[in-house]
Amino acid sequence: MSALDALFAVQEEDSVVDRLRRRRESLPERAELEVLDGEIAVADAELIAVRSRHDDVAARERRLGDEAESTEERARAMEARLYSGEVTSPRELQAMQADVEQLRRHCREIEDRQLAAMEEREAVESEVAVIEGRAGGLARRAAVLRDAIAAEEASIDSALGEAAARRQAAAEPVGEKLLREYERCREQARGTGIARLVGLTCQGCHLTIPSTEAERIRTQPPDAVSHCDNCGCILVAS
Repeated sequence: MSALDALFAVQEEDSVVDRLRRRRESLPERAELEVLDGEIAVADAELIAVRSRHDDVAARERRLGDEAESTEERARAMEARLYSGEVTSPRELQAMQADVEQLRRHCREIEDRQLAAMEEREAVESEVAVIEGRAGGLARRAAVLRDAIAAEEASIDSALGEAAARRQAAAEPVGEKLLREYERCREQARGTGIARLVGLTCQGCHLTIPSTEAERIRTQPPDAVSHCDNCGCILVAS
């Protein structure tokens, strides 16, 4: 096999590598995971906001509970003094009775507000549970996708390793200078470093070259290197 013929085998493996790399970069699961990650970020932000609301409502509920208990203790203390016999003045007793009733009314108002806060907290807890469930479902789907991506990447990486080994073996008959020239042409022509000349048409860019140039390529020595005037790749007569 001539060095130029060996280059076609090299290019075949390079094309395999290109396809595998494009496949690795454009896995459909990766795009789906990106969408999921965005949804997870939204759910996480919602959770932070709702949990903050929950903490505020729970703190208000506790504060109202403490206030109700303190007010009730004051009412009980005053009521105990009212019936202790320590106070004998009818006017003072009447005032104390009014104060006890006022404290009890205030305590009931606080307890009503505490109950409302408790109901609000329970509603927020339900909201937290719903969002947590949604976030958990998204996280599980994302984990499945990450596992699928990792498995696909491992498979592609294995195929890339095999293609690289085949490429190295195919490049052995090719001299270092010619291989560098091929790689330069391949980069310039965006993937095609060497192509066949069929008739007057370069099979790399599928454009025609002058007939005199085509004839020159066909009659030159087998190891001579020519290039397509259009795309610049190494051109070999078929």
